[in-house]
Amino acid sequence: MYFLKRMLTWWNSQTLGTQILTARRGVKVGQDSSGNIFYQTRDGLRRWVIFNGEMEASRVSPDWHGWLHHTWDNPPTESPLRHKVWEKPHQENLTGTDAAYAPPGSIRRVEPAARRDYDAWQPD
Repeated sequence: MYFLKRMLTWWNSQTLGTQILTARRGVKVGQDSSGNIFYQTRDGLRRWVIFNGEMEASRVSPDWHGWLHHTWDNPPTESPLRHKVWEKPHQENLTGTDAAYAPPGSIRRVEPAARRDYDAWQPD
């Protein structure tokens, strides 16, 4: 069952085609802190990632994202980017989870903020 699921679906790590491409032509370039593994062809023209777990593009850090999209030639394993002191560490997209941002007054908050600028209409 696992083999069939892995062969036919792309959301369970990789398809059969990607697995064959990785085995035949892929050269492992590196791995990020999330466990995602990055590959390229021997000539360096194609680059791809095999996700560790859920396939979500926001799980790729900005360093590796730039390398995947040919923004720079060297992967972060060879020449890591220097980050500014004020930059926060990479965080995946939290939309749809309990950790997603909810502004003050949102119904998603446990205790919505009290509103002082609005009085509910009361019939006479």
